[in-house]
Amino acid sequence: MMAVAAAQKNREMFAIKKSYSIENGYPSRRRSLVDDARFETLVTKQTKQSVLEEARNKANDASLEECILQAKGEHVPNCEQNVEFKDEQANLELPMENEYVQESEPETQSETEQTQEMQGEGGYVAMNDYGLTEDEILLANAASESAEAEAAMQSAALVVRLKEGISSLGRILKAIETFHGSVQHVESRQSRVEGVDHDVLIKLDMTRGNLLQLIRSLRQSGSFSSMNLLAENNISVKAPWFPKHASELDNCNHLMTKYEPDLDMNHPGFADKVYRQRRKEIAEIAFAYKYGDPIPYISYTDVEVKTWRSVFKTVQDLAPKHACAEYRAAFQKLQDEQIFVDHRLPQLQEMSDFLRKNTGFSLRPAAGLLTARDFLASLAFRIFQSTQYVRHVNSPYHTPEPDSIHELLGHMPLLADPSFAQFSQEIGLASLGASDEEIEKLSTVYWFTVEFGLCKEHGQIKAYGAGLLSSYGELLHAISDKCEHRAFEPASTAVQPYQDQEYQPIYYVAESFEDAKDKFRRWVSTMSRPFEVRFNPHTERVEVLDSVDKLETLVHQMNTEILHLTNAIQKLRRPF
Repeated sequence: MMAVAAAQKNREMFAIKKSYSIENGYPSRRRSLVDDARFETLVTKQTKQSVLEEARNKANDASLEECILQAKGEHVPNCEQNVEFKDEQANLELPMENEYVQESEPETQSETEQTQEMQGEGGYVAMNDYGLTEDEILLANAASESAEAEAAMQSAALVVRLKEGISSLGRILKAIETFHGSVQHVESRQSRVEGVDHDVLIKLDMTRGNLLQLIRSLRQSGSFSSMNLLAENNISVKAPWFPKHASELDNCNHLMTKYEPDLDMNHPGFADKVYRQRRKEIAEIAFAYKYGDPIPYISYTDVEVKTWRSVFKTVQDLAPKHACAEYRAAFQKLQDEQIFVDHRLPQLQEMSDFLRKNTGFSLRPAAGLLTARDFLASLAFRIFQSTQYVRHVNSPYHTPEPDSIHELLGHMPLLADPSFAQFSQEIGLASLGASDEEIEKLSTVYWFTVEFGLCKEHGQIKAYGAGLLSSYGELLHAISDKCEHRAFEPASTAVQPYQDQEYQPIYYVAESFEDAKDKFRRWVSTMSRPFEVRFNPHTERVEVLDSVDKLETLVHQMNTEILHLTNAIQKLRRPF
């Protein structure tokens, strides 16, 4: 009995929980919005190992040892989806017209320019990102790592639209032979696109460098309407469980162990027993919260209020010059309503009420750093999962994890802006039923936009990312010439490596929120999810649009809305 209790204590210490999608039968990875390719930092792993070794040394019997090993085994490895195309004999169906990945227009560069782009010191460097699909960007990045990476074999699928009939297929096969590729499967069908004769799916094996050159070669031919690369993992064998109603977010409160003050010796509160106990108390309040409950009141200490005041006054000074107009307007409104004041921290309930009035967003308490699926899923319901604890007093201007100051000063003002709130919800809706790989990409887009995004305003660069607006050091870095600014393009942003230990070397700049939303919508349409979803604000339910009846109901609702809009326009045009 004592052995079981000891093992349970270790589980609680590590805050280890399975992903909710695993609990519902889907082999999801454990992902964090602030973790690129790792589940934990090396420091966290080393700290955990030392705790386990200490537990082993204190063990008096084998049963305790076994329980400790079981506790360690709670970690779910980053498991790859075993996704394959249907067997050749299973009559693989090509994607329908609206299922193709975003197409690139045929390029008109000269042969010399193409060669210069495709060759470098090592024989190949990544092609210009412009016009490439996301899968091609990944392929180009992989090929450019080294000569060995360029020569590595790659399994891929090409979808080619033939303008001149099936006889053009011979040219494609000849080109594949020229680039030393091996064809595994070929399938064709009559195209539904006007001006296109046939669509052809070709599965092949080829080196990465040759595959990229084959893609460029096929795009230069006038015989083909378009050519797209499909990665094999673009076709999912199973969609993960996801919440359909806001009440099911009660199941979406799973934490990452990364940055826990009990585990990470680099955490400012690692050696502060009082702080660690305070964090545990507030975390238990969040774990106990259920849908429909009022958000529990937190009585903040004088030390926590002091920390808030320091950061609040800094943001007050910097926001007028460096924050975007939408942030400044909402910040002023929060001050006018006496929610943002320097002598106390806002309570989540009053902030939630404020957001609901302005954009329909609401808050629910979170115990710490959530898994990516849990956090993104909540956005689909216009619900933001917010922490309630405060960063350590020894590090007021930086926190290695989201805390209430980051949430309140960074996220809340922009969630009160209708355009930004819509953008946040669309990211959440796109995450529902997405594959593991797509969740990672959505998390990366979220990281470079909602957390560390920049936008243009009257020719100047302004910040709208919460991580920038609540951290004055990185804010000043982001607008300086010490980093690189790139135009926001979701396909390339989604696969850009990032790190969360230091300031970002690269930031993405959107022309505006509307421009970012338009580009994001086009990019999301290329995702492999075989269905669409919409949020019904009246029922707080996400509806899967997978039947004609549902679509007809939605069309009827849209027609009613359009009628109201048309009537409003006509009335505004009437003379007095």
